[in-house]
Amino acid sequence: MKKEVERDSMRPEYDFSTGIRGAHHEAYGRGTNVVLLEPDVAEVFRDSAAVNAALRALAQVARTHAKSTAD
Repeated sequence: MKKEVERDSMRPEYDFSTGIRGAHHEAYGRGTNVVLLEPDVAEVFRDSAAVNAALRALAQVARTHAKSTAD
């Protein structure tokens, strides 16, 4: 049995009148990956650009190491 969904359950303090429908639709369609950083890590890596740069550098080191151990 399906639960009846209350039609008007939006709280009055929520105001979406200036929202743009589908503003993030493309990003979600491509796939997003949300990662929560621990506070001490977030102090060092303050935005996604910093996190991505660090992970790319680490990935390069890992690839280089994997190639050298495979030889």
